[in-house]
Amino acid sequence: MTEKTLKQNEIDALFEAARSTSPESSRPEVRARVVPYNFSSAGQISTDQLRAISMLNDLFARNLTHNLAAWLRTRFQVNLVSAEQIQFNEFLLRIPEISYVASVRLEPLGALSVLQLDLGLAPPMIDLLLGGDGKDGPLRELTDIEESILASVVEIVCRELTVAWQQVGLTFSFERRQMQTQVARIIAVTEKALCLSFEIRMPHSSGLLNLAFPAVVANTILRRLTTDWGRRSRHSDENRTRMEAVARRIRFGCTLQLPSVRLAASALEELKAGDTLRLTAAADTLSEWRVGGLPLLEARAMRHGAHRAARVERPIAGGEAR
Repeated sequence: MTEKTLKQNEIDALFEAARSTSPESSRPEVRARVVPYNFSSAGQISTDQLRAISMLNDLFARNLTHNLAAWLRTRFQVNLVSAEQIQFNEFLLRIPEISYVASVRLEPLGALSVLQLDLGLAPPMIDLLLGGDGKDGPLRELTDIEESILASVVEIVCRELTVAWQQVGLTFSFERRQMQTQVARIIAVTEKALCLSFEIRMPHSSGLLNLAFPAVVANTILRRLTTDWGRRSRHSDENRTRMEAVARRIRFGCTLQLPSVRLAASALEELKAGDTLRLTAAADTLSEWRVGGLPLLEARAMRHGAHRAARVERPIAGGEAR
């Protein structure tokens, strides 16, 4: 056998061929996909944040519906229409020429937000508070007395906002009404604001209630909402079983008593030791077994050895639903 001696150029050629057939060189070249970045989309509300905002403002809408309906003594419905982040200048363009605009202070941030209410809602509200039947009126500017009355409505709105938004630790305080020419000084027109829109319906009119929060407030709200929303999770089966076991050991006060009866005041006035007081209940009247002050069952007083007892006869109609 004849041995072949490779020259240096032949050895280099073999190494080059080995490199060209290696697994790494056979892999297809992967290029990163590059897309243009839209700076206007920065800070947009995420799905989780929007869900949390909707939950808080649905609570605010329900509370405001019940409280203002009771205060105005009429049908009153508030619904959340939208929650979005837009430039404050766009919010200003949505405000009608004749409108009620007020500044609302948010503590502890010390920032100002804007509240806008359609003036078409003012005449029926003011008419109701002055004893009328809440009929619609012409769209016009308010007098000083009417503005003072409407300010009390805005204060209730701020109070209900505080109750609904206590989860994020903010307090809403009505400051004063603002002229539309002064609103642009509250929030920079180019600033991105969190805007909430609510629809208000009354028997004779309807309109919008709009709120605008500056970026510093919006960022704080969204950050706290996202944190709280992310912490929410379902309890594990083990924790749920443990909580149920602990709840079963809770003790409630129970009483067995006769149903309420009526007595003449003179019978109580002349009552003295040793007297027999005749009740209007029949001798076979069943007693009420009450748990935590709520009547649940009709029972008969019994004795079990040295202890008092009660024999259950039948449930009280509607007792479990109370």
